[in-house]
Amino acid sequence: MRKPGLVASDVDGTLLDPMERVSPRTARTVRQVVASGTPFVLVTGRPPRWMPMVVGELGVSGVAVCANGAVLYDASADRVLHSHVIDPVLLHDVARELRHELPGCAFAVERTTDGAQDRLHEQFLAESDFRRVWPDSDIRVAGADELTGKAAVKLLVLHEHLTSAEMAAVASEVLGSQLQLTYSTTAGLIELSAAGVDKATGLAAVAAELGVDQADVIAFGDMPNDVPMLKWAGHGVAMRNAHPEALAVADEVTTTNAEDGVAHVLDRWW
Repeated sequence: MRKPGLVASDVDGTLLDPMERVSPRTARTVRQVVASGTPFVLVTGRPPRWMPMVVGELGVSGVAVCANGAVLYDASADRVLHSHVIDPVLLHDVARELRHELPGCAFAVERTTDGAQDRLHEQFLAESDFRRVWPDSDIRVAGADELTGKAAVKLLVLHEHLTSAEMAAVASEVLGSQLQLTYSTTAGLIELSAAGVDKATGLAAVAAELGVDQADVIAFGDMPNDVPMLKWAGHGVAMRNAHPEALAVADEVTTTNAEDGVAHVLDRWW
């Protein structure tokens, strides 16, 4: 591949090391990319509220693709630019169907506000069983009716006793094409977005806005939610620690996220 016109990277398991930190080498390389005038775009399943730490450690900011493509977030201005939401009626119907087909599951929703830290209590709502298994301090416990009473950018489904792949196999039969299904961890959590929304569509929108051709985009990832982006990019790079689905579609496999795999590839040009 010739020198990329845009660099896109997943965050967890890819850009961050196993301690969920940006290593000095990776930060230095990313800053060199940006200093050269080449856009660097974070493309993540994370919501905007989880981005300031990553941006701060990188030392650069710009437009990030969040919530698996459902949200475009300007980190430099702390402003949500655009979001794709799931209609409340569909949220309600899907949650009811999945609760029947995956007994014992618990639900949470991600919503957006204008900025990453605005009204945190409105951004992440979950059932009590969800918070019990995933005790995130940002979660506000809510009942099922409140969870599905407003549009959301993501519906999360958690199960203590199933893997994410097992859940996905069941949920895909239930959902059909109603919502976009993926997962970014193997530990019993699946993530649902509006139909047709994934990391590839989010990254494509940013690349089009910046005037960068698809062929000139290099993208890095490690999990099933990265697969659409790795397939779409002109050059898709999987981490050596990646999920088999990501490894299967990648044009190249780099070293692990513990070994600065992203920087290892980018050092060819910067």
